[in-house]
Amino acid sequence: MQVIETIETFRAARSRYPRLGLVPTMGFLHEGHLSLVRRAREECGAVAVSIFVNPTQFAANEDFSTYPRNMERDLSMLREIQTDLVFTPTPAIVYPPGHDTGVEVGAVTGVLEGVVRPGHFRGVATVVCKLFNIVQPTKAYFGQKDAQQCVVIAKMARDLDMPLEVVVCPTVREADGLAMSSRNSYLKPDERRAATVLRRALAAAEARFSAGERSAETLRQAMRETLATEPMGSVEYVSIADRGSLKELGQVPADGALASMAVRFGKTRLIDNVILGS
Repeated sequence: MQVIETIETFRAARSRYPRLGLVPTMGFLHEGHLSLVRRAREECGAVAVSIFVNPTQFAANEDFSTYPRNMERDLSMLREIQTDLVFTPTPAIVYPPGHDTGVEVGAVTGVLEGVVRPGHFRGVATVVCKLFNIVQPTKAYFGQKDAQQCVVIAKMARDLDMPLEVVVCPTVREADGLAMSSRNSYLKPDERRAATVLRRALAAAEARFSAGERSAETLRQAMRETLATEPMGSVEYVSIADRGSLKELGQVPADGALASMAVRFGKTRLIDNVILGS
């Protein structure tokens, strides 16, 4: 496994691989990340992982300075599963002095997370665009847990004619249903127990949908009622949206919808989702 910090050295190393999968991460890896690495290796033969906590996707009041980091642990995990290349640039390498260009993806960034976190997706799209240009992957792998991010990145790749495939992989969950996330490490024990209500709320919407319910508001209400059973959770939004545009729906079409939410437990903000009809 080769660990590389600079763009020039990475490009030289990348040239040895005819096909290369990319897994972009912000580090503090868990089984969800590792599942992406394994799939990338299986489909592409070789895999690169980037570890970069991207400052431009955090607002001033968010957790950039306290975001969990453990490079030694991450590299050990990646070495164990035979990762080929690991790109670990510093902010000064990704955003050198005078950097003043960003990527705006459009309407899909102005809803859901985009309302609560203005500017977030500009930062995400910009850094992922730069990673795509540096790594030149055959395929890039992302987790469904960050559903809106997946939609934004796939649209960016299509709209800008990027010669790669964006692959969205299923959410990996803990045994009790909580979606794996680096931010789960923030949770206190009682908050961690309370956070399992997210999966129960999504299951409530799935059950209603499977029973034939197609009113999006009825499905949202089923999610809200389940979330209300957990007093430690503070709901930011509950959504039943079109899978492509991410606009809120009145009726769920035959090809389903994205059910998603954001909920705070103490100081920790968690998101989760399922695709109804998948």
